[in-house]
Amino acid sequence: MPLGVVILGSTGSIGTQALDVIRRMPTRFRVVGLAAGTNVELMEEQIESFRPKVVSLASKEATEKLKSRQIADTEIIDGSSGLQEMVQRDDVDLVLNAIVGAAGIMPTLAAIEAGKDIALANKETLVAAGSVVTAAVKRYGVHLLPVDSEHSAIFQCLQSVNEQYLHKVILTASGGPFRRSTREELERATIQEALAHPTWNMGGKVTIDSATLMNKGLEVIEAHWLFEVSPEHIEVVIHPQSIIHSLVELKDGSILAQLGVADMRLPIQYALTYPERLPTPVSPLCLSTVGSLEFELPDTKRFPCLSLAYAALRAGGTFPTALNAANEVAVEAFLQGHIGFMDIPRLVSNALERHRGVTNPNIQDILAVDASVRKQMVNLM
Repeated sequence: MPLGVVILGSTGSIGTQALDVIRRMPTRFRVVGLAAGTNVELMEEQIESFRPKVVSLASKEATEKLKSRQIADTEIIDGSSGLQEMVQRDDVDLVLNAIVGAAGIMPTLAAIEAGKDIALANKETLVAAGSVVTAAVKRYGVHLLPVDSEHSAIFQCLQSVNEQYLHKVILTASGGPFRRSTREELERATIQEALAHPTWNMGGKVTIDSATLMNKGLEVIEAHWLFEVSPEHIEVVIHPQSIIHSLVELKDGSILAQLGVADMRLPIQYALTYPERLPTPVSPLCLSTVGSLEFELPDTKRFPCLSLAYAALRAGGTFPTALNAANEVAVEAFLQGHIGFMDIPRLVSNALERHRGVTNPNIQDILAVDASVRKQMVNLM
């Protein structure tokens, strides 16, 4: 019997690539549900191709537009409450969460509480609510499978290692489009320049986070929750070729690495088919053509977002929640042309300085902090 899959964020970069993986394995998976933002046209194409039982769009306008297309045999439901209903269906086995932002938290928790395995590409779920989500994963006995290439790499490296021997995880970063830019050039950086990522094709928010190195900061917080490692045992190294996706250092000094071409279908497929290793359409890595591999330390003076993320993780409680909310608002403001590139870390830093954290937050605390910080950010800009 094929596994029933729901994809949250189906029209985005991860969602479309996940559907490409599923399309090639028709006897293994059946698409039960799809959820997206406002891209009605692409959603209609996905419905035609995969015949899901239920779909959801984020806005009422988009939902009504899709309903007007008179699509047969697919139920169209509304908004965030619809997402939680979708992931808890009896015919769903696995939920791939590729929603961007804190909107991914509640459907993830709803799926976990219904006993569904999670393939997680939504960073904010663990950044903002890591303690709550990981506790729920243990309580309900489900798998939490990382989709991000970096965390998938660490997860893969650890499959053959007893975790008691783990000393450190090492996250690699491409360095983004501004790796060689001066502080003065960063102050003048345009939206188009920030979106020109050198190795990965991603959505706008993630691409800007990569340019500021906040993306790597968020991944540091994720790694803490996924692999139960302290901030002192999480390292970031710049690796512009994006061939080594991440590494683990063991207590005897050995380092294990996962290498591959820069194609997200590899970690997506591993999350969907875990623990099996099946053929993919991705061309294998040819080491003889790679040439040299470079590594360098990140410059946190030019890219302070990485230090801000470490500071939030060390502070604990709701500080990562505040970091994430402030960053989401700042990145959107930059993409709308309202602030400059280097205003992003300045605004996030201001938000963290003003935050009064909750030490052991529950989900209500987390949602309240998220909403409060977003509201405060409007006043800071």
